Amino acid sequence: MSDEMIPFLDLITPHRQLEEELVEATRRALRSAAFIGGPEVEGFEREFADYCGAKFCVGLASGTDAVRFALMAAGVGVGDAVITVANTFIATVEGISQAGAQTEFVDVDDRTSNMSAASLSEYLAGCAIDAATKRPIGRRSGKPIKAIVPVHLYGQMVDMTALTEIAERYRLFIVEDACQAHGAMHRGQRAGSIGRAGAFSFYPGKNLGACGEAGAVTTNDEAIAKTIRMIRDHGQSKKYYHQIEGYNGRLDAIQAAFLRVKLRHLDEWTAQRQAAARRYNELLEPMTKAGVLALPYEPEGSQAVYHLYVIRTRERDPLAKALNAKGIQTGLHYPVPLHQQECYKAWGFAAGALPVTERAATELLSLPMFPGLTPAQQKAVADGVQSFLSVTARG
Repeated sequence: MSDEMIPFLDLITPHRQLEEELVEATRRALRSAAFIGGPEVEGFEREFADYCGAKFCVGLASGTDAVRFALMAAGVGVGDAVITVANTFIATVEGISQAGAQTEFVDVDDRTSNMSAASLSEYLAGCAIDAATKRPIGRRSGKPIKAIVPVHLYGQMVDMTALTEIAERYRLFIVEDACQAHGAMHRGQRAGSIGRAGAFSFYPGKNLGACGEAGAVTTNDEAIAKTIRMIRDHGQSKKYYHQIEGYNGRLDAIQAAFLRVKLRHLDEWTAQRQAAARRYNELLEPMTKAGVLALPYEPEGSQAVYHLYVIRTRERDPLAKALNAKGIQTGLHYPVPLHQQECYKAWGFAAGALPVTERAATELLSLPMFPGLTPAQQKAVADGVQSFLSVTARG
């Protein structure tokens, strides 16, 4: 192993650089004693809504709450079905299930690993139509489909132009899972500004991460924003007046204060991630010509923010082992698709149900990616990939 490890993610350096600003943000919260709600939460909600190009933002305790509450506020519940993908973190499906709905899966695009508009269209075209709602009936659940939750995976947005057209054709609405896509754009519109609502996570490792758990929903629908504000606070419209039964899903003020500091640096960090992605592309291109490696695909009109830089190779596991031996950390996102997880075994998906998703799960490998990743570190990563795969290409 080399003397200097190359981490998969560096969370220490940016916090050292921002330490005084973060400490001052803590002082503001302490001196105001507004630990739940108050000016820091309200300030972050305004600033993040503006950043995303949305009218409203509601701060929450986690990205999971964001998916769940957005669906609930939009009217999804028991008796409904929601379409999403299996190539995502389980929180996407937890949000659907905990809203009371059933999950229907469609396959992903082979190049982007995002929801495939073609697969979605084909799936819906094969569904019966519910006489009462005039919506498609889910093939697995037998329930009328009400919404689509596309996941903007790895920091790149789904083709929202195509999905919006499909959703309108079938009387469905879209809740964007933008938990990995802070600032990502599709044809000039930012993640979280196109669907009925957008769900964000501010888990520490995200492009915009808190120093603990946090999340938010963005929306242009005032009624949805108002309902989520009640849901997050035990269903209260004001203290001790409960319009509905809700949850404890509030964003605390100190995390909001941290996020306000970090939001001011997000575009700079994004530019560094994008530059690092371009550098990786240049360094790794020779392996693509040999046919043993595929690089991230960024469609025309898309501006990815590279939460992850994910390569694809049939030699994924031995490559990860070889890089680790050189002191290069890598990540697996996600090695077991959700439809094959033990907790969803009763749903009855057979092997091959989502062939593109299943194949990708054995081939995708995340390389080190973070603001401050140096050209020398990237060269070492690329050299490690090339030295291993060149042997595979010859052999």
